[in-house]
Amino acid sequence: MEKRHSLWGLFQKKNLSRRDFLKTCVALTGMMGLSVDLIPQVIEAAEKKTLPPVIWLHGHECTGCDESFIRSQSPLASDLILNLIALEYMDVLASAAGEPLEHHLEEIIKEYAGQYLLIFEGAVPVADDGIYCMVGGKPILETLKHVAQNAAAVIENGSCAAWGGIQAARPNPTKSVAVSEIVRGKPIIKVPGCPPIPEVLTGTIMHYVLFGQLPPVDNQGRPKQFFGNRIHDTCYRRPFFDSGMFVEKFDDMASKAGWCLYKVGCRGPEAYNSCGNMRWWNGMSYPIQSGAPCVACAANDFWDNDPFYERLPNIPVPNTIVNADKVGAILAGVTTAGVVTHGIASYVQHKMHEAKAGKEPAGNGGHKVEQDQDQE
Repeated sequence: MEKRHSLWGLFQKKNLSRRDFLKTCVALTGMMGLSVDLIPQVIEAAEKKTLPPVIWLHGHECTGCDESFIRSQSPLASDLILNLIALEYMDVLASAAGEPLEHHLEEIIKEYAGQYLLIFEGAVPVADDGIYCMVGGKPILETLKHVAQNAAAVIENGSCAAWGGIQAARPNPTKSVAVSEIVRGKPIIKVPGCPPIPEVLTGTIMHYVLFGQLPPVDNQGRPKQFFGNRIHDTCYRRPFFDSGMFVEKFDDMASKAGWCLYKVGCRGPEAYNSCGNMRWWNGMSYPIQSGAPCVACAANDFWDNDPFYERLPNIPVPNTIVNADKVGAILAGVTTAGVVTHGIASYVQHKMHEAKAGKEPAGNGGHKVEQDQDQE
């Protein structure tokens, strides 16, 4: 265990410039979803706030959240782990293993009691005293209780930790539950998603690192700055929804043209997350962009939706008094009527032009017509 530093102290230790430090603070402000007005506060916190030790435990899971996290681009996962936090225990990325790693965990718990941040990934099986998930020869249920007892705060990473996840799907034979069902009396924040967006996790971590407290949460315990908007509100396909242009089948022409996926089960209108504006892999894509309806993977019980792509109840389409089924037909009728009207108008205009041209000898500039009209 090395001497703990602030972020600025770490930059000085690594002989990095003040300019690089300030650029990092500006980037962190944006990543945490904070206003630019708070940049001075972020800089001050980064100068003075000692980086907290972090213990990262894994429960009943598929490790997909780790796979997502290590692809974080803003900042890189390597920068977060090596430069922005003091990651003391994580069995997936640790260089040590077995007894030495478990011994180090106990040292951190004693040395930094009440100071370390606990990140927990995966569900917690409680059936049969937790034997369905064993780590280091002990049920993860037991380890979670032990580590959480002296933690300053807890982050539930992923939908399994936040809600129970796939392991909790009916009939839930292992009786898997969320971390908050086990840990009481501690500040806890949920970062759900299957997997969560990596930058959402890093933003939540850095908010705690710099300000010593978890960010403000919504009524479900999720960070407001990342779960304040519906997928529907930030979806690039939203104009198609507003225009009543919907995919009817996954292989139809509307699907290939990128129309709205609402009718084939997209849950964007009720799902809260940052997928539409942050996306994955440095903003490259997200499920809807690849043609897959949103399944609301950050919501509780999403795994028990049956069928999985069941369409939501009718949602009013903006500026209309009809539902999605009728608006397409109405718009199609309006379009057809518009085409017919345009055709008639074009025909009449064309005939008028022909009649006028027939009265005008070439090159007379229209004077002959005017003379004849005067004589009449």
